[in-house]
Amino acid sequence: MSDSREILRIGNCSGYYGDRFSAAREMVEGGPLDVLTGDYLAELTMLILWKSRLRDSTGGYATTFLRQMEHILGTCLDRNIKVVTNAGGLNPGGLALELGRLAERLGLGPSIAHIEGDDLLARIPSLQQQGHSFRHLGSGKSLDEEGVEPVTANAYLGAWGIAEALRAGADIVVCPRVTDASLVVGPAAWAFDWKLDDWDQLAGAVVAGHILECGPQATGGNFSFFTELPNTTRLGYPLAEIEADGSCVITKHPGTGGAVTVETVTAQILYEIAAPEYLNPDVVARFETIQLADDGPDRVKVSGVRGLPAPDTAKVCLNYHGGYRNSATFILTGLDIEAKADFAVRSLDDAFGGLNSCAETDIRLLRTDTPNASDNFDAEARLRVTVKDPDKEKVGRRFFNAVAEFGLGTYPGMYVERAERSASAFGIYWPALVPVDVLDPRVVFQDGESLAVPRPPSQKYEAPGRDAPSTYRVGEHHEMVAVPLGRIVGARSGDKGGDANIGFWARTDEAYDWMRSYLDVARLHSLLPEADELDIERYELPNIRAVNFVVHGLLDEGVAATTRPDPQAKGLAEYVRSRRVDIPRSLLPNTYSSVDDHSEKAAAQ
Repeated sequence: MSDSREILRIGNCSGYYGDRFSAAREMVEGGPLDVLTGDYLAELTMLILWKSRLRDSTGGYATTFLRQMEHILGTCLDRNIKVVTNAGGLNPGGLALELGRLAERLGLGPSIAHIEGDDLLARIPSLQQQGHSFRHLGSGKSLDEEGVEPVTANAYLGAWGIAEALRAGADIVVCPRVTDASLVVGPAAWAFDWKLDDWDQLAGAVVAGHILECGPQATGGNFSFFTELPNTTRLGYPLAEIEADGSCVITKHPGTGGAVTVETVTAQILYEIAAPEYLNPDVVARFETIQLADDGPDRVKVSGVRGLPAPDTAKVCLNYHGGYRNSATFILTGLDIEAKADFAVRSLDDAFGGLNSCAETDIRLLRTDTPNASDNFDAEARLRVTVKDPDKEKVGRRFFNAVAEFGLGTYPGMYVERAERSASAFGIYWPALVPVDVLDPRVVFQDGESLAVPRPPSQKYEAPGRDAPSTYRVGEHHEMVAVPLGRIVGARSGDKGGDANIGFWARTDEAYDWMRSYLDVARLHSLLPEADELDIERYELPNIRAVNFVVHGLLDEGVAATTRPDPQAKGLAEYVRSRRVDIPRSLLPNTYSSVDDHSEKAAAQ
């Protein structure tokens, strides 16, 4: 697209399958917009869509998007707003077909394209014969070595299929498993006629896409300092004003809730990342080069991003059937909580005939109780027992019957908060790589026209070495005070398959100098005992005063399989922020008083 366009306004209306339904209309009607995107997919979503396709072979896509389009399609066509979404999931062609039928019922005639080529499931045997073993990115084991039979296998495609569809006149582009950022990179590459090797521009758009992909997480959602934000009742969704050089301004429609600040944008940049070299199919974006600046109320300028050539491998998201799981939660009240938990476990073990006969048993005592509680329910702890096994009946009705039958012969005050009569199937996530040259993505229009997707030049990616943490020297005049880390540091955490990331940012240069020295791998191990035996990687992003950690294996085999109470590590960052550490008093905000100090000490006792 070659015109005199100065900026391209792209707004996102969905961060996951099930996000706020009205957001699509709010974005279209709330102010100027050139492109509407919707991100509906995650590793877990692919399993959900697989199950839906088992029930209905014509399904496998995010049905929410279809219903949203019923409300906004006419407006989008009237205002020439392009729509780009990954709601196609496992069946982009099926969703495109239903969109065509919807448009016909509404008396509208949009040009609809969908992208194919991500689905490798049927090709796995032939690819294995060619020497592609789909080795797990964590364990290094191959599918054959583990005897894994995937039920889904989708390569992460890039942005050039989207750009080609828009160049060919598409009004709506339905994508399968493209990277989240590609929903933004594709329209930007189309609008500004970027070349396949415009690495810096592409990298800037990747950062914009990463900021937008989770919707209101860029406008105050999941934000450590949320109490400082105005109007957090109904957060607005973010949009990016992208320029031809790849820089952008992150903002939101006027009058919507939340806020766009350097810190809300920083928090989202740190979400679900690993090394600063952020690999996408079309470019490696160097997150350590990101520069953020206040550009006015609810406006943050993002610039300076540098890119490296695209990697020569593509990530593949595979999922396979892991078996069946069930759980029961027992309430333990008042005194002798640990003894009551032991009594409950012994009673359940006897009634079940041996919990260790299950393929996996996870027992967790959650100390939600408060000593000398003023309310009955504040005195309650929770014992959660989870079982997994290939035998559905074993961990289904048999487990439930065992829970039910010892209710009168166990610990005092026993009652069950949750127990299910039937087990639920769970899947296991398997990330792998394939060479990009085995992929053949194509753009398909409803009249049958098919377009090839250009492939960017690529090279083997080599991870650079890391600098050691700097040393912060506390002067003799600095008084140290034990307070929660979160008094001067914000953080955001999330899942990366079976791993979790925690990104910390400091609010001042002085606090960052202290944080980058204090928060090393050994310190995080001490603050996070759960990860004591796990490998942790650490990365610095000084431009945004941040340090990012990747905790390998914290989530076991991924969100669908883990027995961890917080399966996506959403609360992990806030837990670490709550840990008391020795901080120079001079780094605490001026509003922090001795009263606060006394309250912190009392809370820790």
